[in-house]
Amino acid sequence: MASASDPEYLRFFPYEEPYDHQTEAMGTIYDALADARNVLFEGATGTGKTLAALAPALEYARETSKTVVITTNVHQQMRQFVREAAAITDQEPIRAVVFQGKASMCHIDVGYEECQALRDTTRELVDAEENLAELEEQQRALLEESQDGSSEAADARGAVMDELESVEEEIEQIREERNVCEHYYENLTADTDAFYGWLYDDVRTPEDVYGYAEREGMCGYELLKEGMDGVDLVVCNYHHLLDPTIREQFFRWLGRDPEDVIAVFDEAHNVEDAARDHARRTLTETTLDQAVEELEGSDDPRAEAGLNVLETFRRALVDAYQEAFSFGEREQVEDNWYDLSIDNDDARDDLTLAFLQNYSGPGFREELDRTLDLARELDQSYEEAYKNGETTTRQECQTLQAATFVEDWLDESAAEGQYPVVSVRRAEEGGPREAGEIYGRAELYTCIPSQVTADLFADLHASVLMSATLRPFDVTEDVLGLDDPETLAYGPQFPEERRRTYAVDGPALFASKRDDMEVQSTVAGALEDAARFTPGNTLAFFPSYAEAERYHQRVDTAGATYLDRPGTSAKELRERFTDDDDAVLFTSLWGTLAEGVSFDGDDARTVVVVGVPYPHLDDRMDAVQEAYDAAFGDEEESSGGAGGRGDDDEGAGWRYAVEIPTVRKTRQALGRVVRSPEDFGARILLDRRYTERSEVEMSDYSVRGTFPPEERREMVDVEPEKLKFALLNFYQDVDGYDGEPPRP
Repeated sequence: MASASDPEYLRFFPYEEPYDHQTEAMGTIYDALADARNVLFEGATGTGKTLAALAPALEYARETSKTVVITTNVHQQMRQFVREAAAITDQEPIRAVVFQGKASMCHIDVGYEECQALRDTTRELVDAEENLAELEEQQRALLEESQDGSSEAADARGAVMDELESVEEEIEQIREERNVCEHYYENLTADTDAFYGWLYDDVRTPEDVYGYAEREGMCGYELLKEGMDGVDLVVCNYHHLLDPTIREQFFRWLGRDPEDVIAVFDEAHNVEDAARDHARRTLTETTLDQAVEELEGSDDPRAEAGLNVLETFRRALVDAYQEAFSFGEREQVEDNWYDLSIDNDDARDDLTLAFLQNYSGPGFREELDRTLDLARELDQSYEEAYKNGETTTRQECQTLQAATFVEDWLDESAAEGQYPVVSVRRAEEGGPREAGEIYGRAELYTCIPSQVTADLFADLHASVLMSATLRPFDVTEDVLGLDDPETLAYGPQFPEERRRTYAVDGPALFASKRDDMEVQSTVAGALEDAARFTPGNTLAFFPSYAEAERYHQRVDTAGATYLDRPGTSAKELRERFTDDDDAVLFTSLWGTLAEGVSFDGDDARTVVVVGVPYPHLDDRMDAVQEAYDAAFGDEEESSGGAGGRGDDDEGAGWRYAVEIPTVRKTRQALGRVVRSPEDFGARILLDRRYTERSEVEMSDYSVRGTFPPEERREMVDVEPEKLKFALLNFYQDVDGYDGEPPRP
């Protein structure tokens, strides 16, 4: 607990005494916030990153009337933040809100546009009822005056009675003919003091808020929005900050300008991919069809211009994906989106070229402007119809969506860092298209996340980006568009003698070698030894689900084996696995179990990463590499950055887009075990490219150098046939075996 001589921010540290590294980190972060500098904070499991960031951020925010927003894309971390915030408020009361999207908190399950229209109409009803109450009070007062003989009061009362009748008719019309939200009506008419007293008495989860609101017939989502003004701390998902439209509304609900917000990003190594996801824009052939149908039903003269542009774009989309199919590729299309290459090195993409070749008219810019004007009017008419009760759902304007996207495509598809994509899929039963029909989608894919994030970080007062795998910091700085951030890095804080990391000098598992039976035999043997000599459960991560299944079939162990597949419940699988005590779980490194999931103590003792699990290298990934090469190639060359390469790939593109994210995922997987000072366990990297020997003998492919220095120092090179002896010795040293150890 804080004493009089301690820094003020320690009042937000709810435990007895911070670790030395936490004390150092808190001081550095506080000073950086005071200088309005961003912070990159890497800390291994157990370094207490959350409190080391939150304590100084909350103190600085309180001193300067700012709000701290802590955000993550991992559900387990969200629950951890709630626990930490509750512990803080037990010691130093703070006003904290845990915020989720409308979809998870709505009691009547309507879309955003419908919700907006319902709110507007409900507000009109409440305003009318309040007006009615005021008029009734006026007429009663005037009645008393007129009964005392005032003719002026009698005349005035007559006018008030006429207005009363008009307002009563308005209320009746809204109630009978228009759509209102009874939950929101209760928010506006009931006493909400009790709710906010309850909300800020502790740290409430979205489930808590939903339950309270359900019992009281209120809308918890709207109550949270209206009660967030000026809070100390908000816990939320990435999209509240990374989506530009949501972010603008979110800051308005906070009652803060961006410069009055301090953002803490957890698992910040995921911000790169999350920013790309939030930046992507798509338009399906189905939406184009619906927009054409919408325009065909309009008698507005501007509809002709819209039909000309959108029908031409639709024909161009179909032509582009039909031409892009190679021999036999059409038969590979299933019900997931399948990318087709339309990009050209020396010209516009095939979709744009097809549009320009097929378009005829006064000018597509002019016609797009006229179409957008009409679309906005149509959209407004749909909202009015819903508000007025003429429709039971709020109709979406497909023309507005389609025309906006087409304008963006024609303006941006050739811009630096944008990758134009056409994808196709087969229609399923029950949809708007005939089952089995192939249809297309155009997509603008943003390759460089800084095009999304740089403005955000520039607008905020400051940010703390924290993760167990943020290094190399210079790459994170480049990719996210951060300007001269403060950097902090703390390695594992638990006793080194209770963990061991082995780099197994087995085959280098290039894709071309994975079908080799001798290679498979060596890998399977090492996995069998790992399982046999581990006193407990073993986690095995592979480059893909297919490889996980291959070795699930090959590996022979005494204990149970569990296979993770796409679409299976990670929560249920984890529970079944951890209820066992001598099992092996086979999964993909790119699945949901590689990060954000803890395997504490006996849940898992050994983790194995098989191969260097590079992601699938498709045209989209090639585009990202090319964009990174163009943006950061000069910086990479001047800094001397190298690292391992695959095949002919090299330079900043390969390093930034492929190798570093892969090694980060590998490091995340290794961190699933040894989660506390009392814990113990082994981490195994099963591929020659992780060994010290590889840096000399196969430097073009070695990835060992991409790991931080302190992690490299802990790696022990071992031959595959010697792995069992290494594990046996380690687990004996830490008294890991309950009885007699297995015999080699």
